[in-house]
Amino acid sequence: MIAASFVVPTTGRLELIEPLLRSIEAQSLPVEVLLMDDGGSAELAALVQRDFPRVRYYHLGTRRGPAFQRNRGIELASSEFVFPIDDDTLLPSTQTVAQTLREFDDPRIAAVAIPYVNVRLDASVRQAAPDRSGIWVVHAFVGAAHAVRRSSFLAAGGYREHFFYMGEEGELSLRWLSKGLIVRAGVADPIEHLESPLRNTALADYHGRRNDILFAWHHVPRGVLAVHLAGTTLNAVRTAWRVGRGWHMLRGTLAGYADCARRSDERDPVTPALYRLHRRLKRHGPLPLSAIQSDLPPCSPC
Repeated sequence: MIAASFVVPTTGRLELIEPLLRSIEAQSLPVEVLLMDDGGSAELAALVQRDFPRVRYYHLGTRRGPAFQRNRGIELASSEFVFPIDDDTLLPSTQTVAQTLREFDDPRIAAVAIPYVNVRLDASVRQAAPDRSGIWVVHAFVGAAHAVRRSSFLAAGGYREHFFYMGEEGELSLRWLSKGLIVRAGVADPIEHLESPLRNTALADYHGRRNDILFAWHHVPRGVLAVHLAGTTLNAVRTAWRVGRGWHMLRGTLAGYADCARRSDERDPVTPALYRLHRRLKRHGPLPLSAIQSDLPPCSPC
């Protein structure tokens, strides 16, 4: 019997995978691990076969992106509760899984944003609830540190795979919110995120800005869409100027508008009230569930 499943998308980074798998093995509850190799590494396959025979290794397609790999892994998972974390993370505490599972204590909770520390940046604990009193709701979570209720994930259709990378978590969170489901800020022992020095910043810049535009196209109500897109575009230009990596961000923004035209039949805007709730959570969250429950649609499925 397993208590939870781990789905780990990777591109064959052996130096990261081995310590992560050791930390998962050390959890106090029995779990399964599905390793989704987006790079098709023969070395990684051999490592798993030799040192981690209980890990389920999959190579279902090369360079399909984290959204695709997480979707396939969650579909294949055996448990109702899945931890689809990044390959550049560690679980220093043996209790993180057990603590997180206890936080799925309300049928509205589709996901838990697990506290984490960007150890190569600073010692700040991110995604943590302000306190342990009640349920605190956030607008989104990061892929490096989260757990999902598998049935809620599949009912929502999973991640939009054309997002590929960056921003797919927030887009899914809004779709959950439209079904009366929430993302909870966690209180578990933090995960450590070791953002890789090999991270492709050009890819992140491109897809981050592209997906900001696509998010608006999919979900922002018609009455505020033009204003939202204008603000998103202005923020992209400002960010590009500030960080000095403007070319990829500007390309991503233009690609986002081009994709809107190609996906003209995929508009699925939320109600103005739900849009305002999402903006409120983004600007002022986390907020107690009790403070927003009356603004939520009926829970489906619950």
